[in-house]
Amino acid sequence: VQLQASGGGLAQAGGSLRLSCRSPGPLADYSGVGWFRQAPGKEREGVGCISITNGRLYYDDSVKGRFTISRDDANNAVYLQMDNLQPEDTAIYYCASRCNPGGPLGQGTQVTVSS
Repeated sequence: VQLQASGGGLAQAGGSLRLSCRSPGPLADYSGVGWFRQAPGKEREGVGCISITNGRLYYDDSVKGRFTISRDDANNAVYLQMDNLQPEDTAIYYCASRCNPGGPLGQGTQVTVSS
């Protein structure tokens, strides 16, 4: 199942954005939900992931302490709260019903951070 990310936009350095990832069905259908990003000219990279099975959270070192993943089972959604954004966070952000970055992704959302 391809999930769709939304909520991107333009932010200044030090600002915040919250991205949403909505599932057509219950989050319990998946073992995990991951967030990924791809900047122009760069490879896709993992941002973080939440295990739906046990609730564990994993973050890339580049976003630890600034980004937070949370789940909302009532709305079949997973959120990515991004604080203290930096220009290097500029990328298209995607979510998927898995924690590894390989494989197809649904529609992403653009995040642009200005200095």
